[in-house]
Amino acid sequence: MNLEHLRKIAHLSRLELSEEEEQKLLPSLNNILLWMDKLNEIDTTGVEPLIMMTEEINIKREDEVKQDFTREQVLKNAPQTDGEFFIVPKVIE
Repeated sequence: MNLEHLRKIAHLSRLELSEEEEQKLLPSLNNILLWMDKLNEIDTTGVEPLIMMTEEINIKREDEVKQDFTREQVLKNAPQTDGEFFIVPKVIE
């Protein structure tokens, strides 16, 4: 990875990096990519993907649909609303 790639990734991630931060980050990202290349060398043929870390089955609670707040309560503290929905700045051009 070079500085041009790093700047493109930062732009896509909406990150503003100083030149000092770029110089600090570039070697770290290159090390991560080298590590990923090493992992890609491992033959994982026949290895089942890990789904859960324990043998427990559904250790989480069941989802329950309930309405705790009214629309008016939720929109009450919103910076901008049209009375029905939140109004947010456009982020994709």
